[in-house]
Amino acid sequence: MTTKTNRKESVQEPLLEVENFSLLFRHYGKGLRESNLEVIRKFDLTIHEGEIVAVVGASGSGKSLLANAILGILPDHAVMKGTLNYKGEALSHKKLLALRGKEISLIPQSVNALDPLMKTGKQVQTVIKEKNKREIQNAIFRKVGLAEETGDRYPFELSGGMTRRVIAATAMVSGAQLIIADEPTPGLDPAALHETINFMKQLAKDGKGIMFITHDIETAIQVADKVAVFYAGQTVEIAHANDFSGKGEKLRHPYTKALWNALPQNEFTPIDGTQPFAYEATEGCIFQPRCPISTDICRQKQPAFHSVEGGEVRCFHA
Repeated sequence: MTTKTNRKESVQEPLLEVENFSLLFRHYGKGLRESNLEVIRKFDLTIHEGEIVAVVGASGSGKSLLANAILGILPDHAVMKGTLNYKGEALSHKKLLALRGKEISLIPQSVNALDPLMKTGKQVQTVIKEKNKREIQNAIFRKVGLAEETGDRYPFELSGGMTRRVIAATAMVSGAQLIIADEPTPGLDPAALHETINFMKQLAKDGKGIMFITHDIETAIQVADKVAVFYAGQTVEIAHANDFSGKGEKLRHPYTKALWNALPQNEFTPIDGTQPFAYEATEGCIFQPRCPISTDICRQKQPAFHSVEGGEVRCFHA
């Protein structure tokens, strides 16, 4: 497992604080009856400066919707509830507009995020506030392993790995304190994956707080300090990356343990059943229908999010 550097627990105020957060969409059914479709419920997460927190979950669990909520790019019929704070202040829609692209930035999954009609150097320079834009852009290119002449090329002239470096360089010079990386690694070959992981660590080393969204546990534990496990729109566990070892003895939630042991290098044990959508949640534990250790209380009551042995979990039996 990769050794972590410069990213220890902080006692300072969180850069990002998400507490008991829910996201609903108003929609109309038969007879124009209005109802709410809940896609994220009771989500909890904190990110400090210099810290990488991976949000791991299956497709459809609500990970990208969470990113959109933090970036303030949800449609008008979206309704947010709970706490969503940046540097201790509520992220109102007005504040999100002021921070997006400045203090809060996105590293998208797609390498097509760059403007195809603008040279890459100019694209990086557009987010630099200082006057010596070209010098700063060249310096950051050298830092991420790009030759200076790369700045005179258009995106179609770059390889996929070079494009990702340009996107990372843009985030590094943007001045943003909070970086949201939305599934930046699927389909990468081992060399490109290694590069991307190093970019994330460099951003954290420079004091950025990073939310690393992925469905890949193996990548998550290589890059992150903590891993927030997302299930049906809900945080079920936040564990330290080094808790993912052995047969998952240090993990707290049955779903997290099942995910870990389902990997080929572990027991390769499948998880029975399928993940429900958040709006299909019952009164009890969201994982209860698939859980091998559930009891009556799991069917009757929603477990609270609480601390257990250095991590946080939503389970009665942890």
